[in-house]
Amino acid sequence: MLDFLTRALTGDAPESGPAQPPRLYAPSLTEYVRRETITVNVGNVPMGSAYPIRVQSMTTIDTMDTLGSVEQSIRMIEAGCEYIRITAPSVKEAQNLENIRKELRARGYTTPLIADIHFTPNAAELAARVVEKVRINPGNYADRKRFEHIDYTDDSYAAELERIREKFLPLVRICKEYGTAMRIGTNHGSLSDRILSRYGDTPVGMVESALEFLRICEDEQYYNIVLSMKSSNPQVMVQAYRLLVHRLDEEGLKPYPLHLGVTEAGEAEDGRIKSALGIGTLLEDGLGDTVRVSLTEDPELEAPVAKALIDRYTTRATTASPIPALTELPYNPFQYTRRHTHEVANFGGTNVPRVLADYSQIPVQETDVLKAVGHFYLPVPDKWAMNDLGVDYLYTGSTPAGFMLPNGLREVQSYNTWRAQTDTLTTHPMLTAAEYLLARSQPQGLHIRLNFVQFALTDLTDELAEAFRLDHNLVGVVTTTNTHAMPELRRLFVELVRRDLTLPVVVQRGYPAINPVDLPLYAATDVGGLLIDGFGDGVFLQATRQDELKQLNGLAFGILQAARTRITKTEYISCPSCGRTLFDLQETTAHIRQRTDHLKGVKIGIMGCIVNGPGEMADADYGYVGIGRDKIALYRGQQVMKKSVPAANAVDELIELIREDGRWLEPAQAAAL
Repeated sequence: MLDFLTRALTGDAPESGPAQPPRLYAPSLTEYVRRETITVNVGNVPMGSAYPIRVQSMTTIDTMDTLGSVEQSIRMIEAGCEYIRITAPSVKEAQNLENIRKELRARGYTTPLIADIHFTPNAAELAARVVEKVRINPGNYADRKRFEHIDYTDDSYAAELERIREKFLPLVRICKEYGTAMRIGTNHGSLSDRILSRYGDTPVGMVESALEFLRICEDEQYYNIVLSMKSSNPQVMVQAYRLLVHRLDEEGLKPYPLHLGVTEAGEAEDGRIKSALGIGTLLEDGLGDTVRVSLTEDPELEAPVAKALIDRYTTRATTASPIPALTELPYNPFQYTRRHTHEVANFGGTNVPRVLADYSQIPVQETDVLKAVGHFYLPVPDKWAMNDLGVDYLYTGSTPAGFMLPNGLREVQSYNTWRAQTDTLTTHPMLTAAEYLLARSQPQGLHIRLNFVQFALTDLTDELAEAFRLDHNLVGVVTTTNTHAMPELRRLFVELVRRDLTLPVVVQRGYPAINPVDLPLYAATDVGGLLIDGFGDGVFLQATRQDELKQLNGLAFGILQAARTRITKTEYISCPSCGRTLFDLQETTAHIRQRTDHLKGVKIGIMGCIVNGPGEMADADYGYVGIGRDKIALYRGQQVMKKSVPAANAVDELIELIREDGRWLEPAQAAAL
């Protein structure tokens, strides 16, 4: 691996100096400050840190349908889109962009248009003369993917870069002449064979894929550029953006604006969780100048989600409480490593993160009240059943449960309530930091095996830290009231790492006055942003009403799934549709989900066209890809298994492929597990 890659991933200094902690990738990790960028002019809507974070989306109508594209664009604009992206897979679509643009202008809409280009430089060169911005994918602009590993010498690789330069220079010069902006948009799943062979399927490869093209632009003194590092895996996406900012600074390149997005996020709440986990985590650190939320839904439904994510930061700088500054990190922000913890009961160590349900305001007197958190009492045969979203712990506060809980579900009570019980072995106490410091000096003041201790950053005194070091029957529960919540909790975890404290820690968050539509976005950002950096051994979302319990429980498990830290259900990597899509993506996704959503841990990619598959579903187990009108290709991993399957039979054929691999279960079988 090249020296700069080693330094980025390990924090090592050059040979002459000692190892250094990884550099910060944002202006501040404790204060909300947007990263300063150059301004990029996109028509009459400039982008960059001097302007608000922009909202955009992409049409799903065939680009040759001029009026259909215009009508959908207007719906998107009225929903809040400040840029409209339209696919141009060939020259004819690129030519028709002019007709779409003229009709929008005739109706009084001046919103900038962006041409989305894959594989076709000639279409890009035409579109750059017509619209305000072009997006190119460096993975396929000058290359065709054959999934081949190639051993390059330095000379042969340099020759490849010269070939790319010759292919790319005409577009750069046209954009410069016409004042057209450009996004160099890397997608994790469509890295070229050249990049994969040289750098691997990594965030490093994603960043270098864009930089190869960016250096050509800078050589030509063309700077009207936006960059993106998109992936369907939020963890990879966040690491790639962070590394990109680090590399721009390290190489002395200009601070270009960033377009944020998680590709193929999916639909409904799962899609919103995955999007927020990636986009929100970066926004928390002041990274990002435009946002596109990629949902398998109508594009006008994407804009309000993007706006909700962005609006959370409009007053953040003035409402946040101060947090002690960070000048270096004791962990690597470019590479995932879970924080080292010792095992306490089933927390920490190698255990998956646990989920706690908050029943402190909801009496647990009837068995039916537990249905919302995945536990079901069956009168006949007098047993309990649990689904894949069965919560692990029940916090009942000061009102103990009125019946014996099922095996596998443990009760946590407030400390004073627990102390008053005659049987203090089968339940566990939740203590404040002050209660814990007092209780540890009292006979039988703590549970012999498992105690929960709530604490905030300001509670972590030397006395509390030393107690945490000595007692190995504790699970921390970290809380904050700061509006800048995720950075304060991250700062707390950094302090635990610095003090070499290895107790497992649950992340507690509450949103009592929030719009229910915003709840998954905020929670996924606050909790998921910590999980991405390896922080958190459990999730505890506070509830105040019984009707909140089911959503909060599903949300907790959904965040863990999106962060790839606990897999409890089928994962769908489905693209958001565009004018290239060759079947009804929303209807097909719903049908596949209906037939397969009981297959725990299986990842299925659903891609509307060959541009988005198989590359964009890089880490899917199986793929369903449109290759022609009503024709589907089915994949196992990145290997095509069946070509030209009629769409009417394709879902059955997909299930048969899963069955051949021994991974299929009938729904009744899955329910019995």
